[in-house]
Amino acid sequence: MKANSLRDLYVEQLKDLYDAEHQLIKSLPKIAEASSSEELRRAFEEHLEKTRQHAQRIEQIFEGMGQSPKEQKCKGMEGLLKEGNETVKEDNIDKDVKDAGLIANAQRVEHYEIAGYGTVRTYANLLGEEEAASLLQQT
Repeated sequence: MKANSLRDLYVEQLKDLYDAEHQLIKSLPKIAEASSSEELRRAFEEHLEKTRQHAQRIEQIFEGMGQSPKEQKCKGMEGLLKEGNETVKEDNIDKDVKDAGLIANAQRVEHYEIAGYGTVRTYANLLGEEEAASLLQQT
């Protein structure tokens, strides 16, 4: 961690979330395709659209700060998606069991995002970044 102030930590965490969202944008189509249930497939496709909106909100926050959201790899999301990818690749299991595994992986990812967004929203509030806090609350 390179942060020396709350603002530095806030920016670092936002960059981490931005990369996490982009990793999800790349992974969700494969996850949706691996789903045997049409309802589950649609849920992953809808989540993909929401994920794109989340990334756009983070871009808005960085534009407001006059900074770029890139430069940082989210290793936490990378690990979660790597584990989830093992389920995506699994062909020799019951389709319902595979779908259950995909759902379990998706829940882990969602909880990771909830923790990340809650944290940066709190930082935004503490730093007086009301517009950013509002955008993060929507996410």
